Amino acid sequence: MAAVRTVPGRTDHVVVVGAGLAGLSAALRLVGTGRQVTVLERAGGPGGRAGRLSLDGYEFDTGPTVFTMPELVADALDCVGEELTDWLDLQPVRPAYRGFFADGSTVDVHADVEAMAAEVERVAGGREAAGYLRFVEFVTDLYRVELRHFIDRNLDSPLSLSAPALGRLAALGGLRGWAAKVGEYLHDERLRRLFSFQAMYAGLSPYDARALYAVIAYMDSVAGVLAPVGGMHALPQALAGAAGKHGVDLRYGCAVERIELTGRRASAVLTADGERIPADAVVVTADLPTAWPALLGCEPKRLRRLRFAPSCVVLQLGSARSYDRLTHHNIHFGSAWRETFRDVIDRGRLMRDPSLLVTNATRTDPTLAPAGRHTYHVLAPAPHTGWDIDWAAIGPRYRDELMSTLEVRGYAGLADDIEVERFITPADWAATGLAAGAPFSLAHTLAQTGPFRPRNYPRGWDNVVFAGSATTPGVGVPMVLVSGRLAAERITGPDPAYRSRAWL
Repeated sequence: MAAVRTVPGRTDHVVVVGAGLAGLSAALRLVGTGRQVTVLERAGGPGGRAGRLSLDGYEFDTGPTVFTMPELVADALDCVGEELTDWLDLQPVRPAYRGFFADGSTVDVHADVEAMAAEVERVAGGREAAGYLRFVEFVTDLYRVELRHFIDRNLDSPLSLSAPALGRLAALGGLRGWAAKVGEYLHDERLRRLFSFQAMYAGLSPYDARALYAVIAYMDSVAGVLAPVGGMHALPQALAGAAGKHGVDLRYGCAVERIELTGRRASAVLTADGERIPADAVVVTADLPTAWPALLGCEPKRLRRLRFAPSCVVLQLGSARSYDRLTHHNIHFGSAWRETFRDVIDRGRLMRDPSLLVTNATRTDPTLAPAGRHTYHVLAPAPHTGWDIDWAAIGPRYRDELMSTLEVRGYAGLADDIEVERFITPADWAATGLAAGAPFSLAHTLAQTGPFRPRNYPRGWDNVVFAGSATTPGVGVPMVLVSGRLAAERITGPDPAYRSRAWL
């Protein structure tokens, strides 16, 4: 196998732009190899999209709410000799999800295979339970093939792909449609939805996505979901704490103006307050489609043709209301399903029959709200800002529609008992610097996956490397953590010990 490209020349001092999960993952690996590392973050603390909002004693995560694959965090900490348990208190989320359906039924998703098989048999019979067990075998095999050969590798071109691994992926059915593949194992429509809704995380309809993306379903529905005590923001806080302990210079409230280029090489990073920070290499974790023109002063033609994932509307509520039927993560499915994706992705319109993810994090961690209170994080998929929607005008009306939908879906009286509230639209996401107002970044079409995704080491520059959702390997907390490692390895070269990890 040919060696992957790495940054030539001196790499003693690396400047990382952004203290989100990707930047912190890269920083830990770089400082662990003896590099001097400076991290520049425009916000007042670490986290990036995994930020924190505090409102009158209520604590809300501003980004992802689902945490899986803790071994990736453990590995990042291990680069500086730290133990995960010394930095994070992780609680299992059981069930991982609770699905609520239009017919009034509920289905719990358990990571424990035996418990889930029993749940499937309860709601749909023994034949479906047997089909579920075959589905678990499929996604487990898929994970093993993809992680080692596609997700967890730097790829310089399509020729870098392993032909035997591609053959294995095709033999598993990974190139078939996701919805169709799930349908081979499960016939109950509720179960099909529960094991394919994750396609939205990849920015696609399960009817358009390839089955290879069902690896996302493995990560949460089989490997399991956890909740960090203190909320998801505890994760970047832990990574930043370990990085600072081992010498990483973390500078918050430090916005980057541009990267100084000398020929094909970055020579320094210039901050908004006029400081010039010399650099031997730069890792950029700002949203790639906006970072290219803003920081490097150019825009490759391909960036103008990128396909973005849908955005989302988020309603964050603090209330004294409690609902016994809820668990930590609750998915409320409308009657429509295929039409929901067509509305949001293909037609650029709001869902007419919403499906919603409601995270009630205080179910697991009561410290996130005042005593006897609860937080509700309501996520509704929505078109990105590339569609003609005036969010300033429509946003308040849509907020009221969502509250009405919640009332009908079992949240009686919630609208009358809100103590704190924040409403976020795609326009708000865009204002934070996310291209197209899309927190899920680029859609995982085949043309934007693996070696076809915008590269983390573009050929135009000798020592500028990218990390984050818009580059390799893609979207989601596990993928972003991996992206930080892959970016670091473009500078340090591969870590030979990493491949021997048992969890791989």
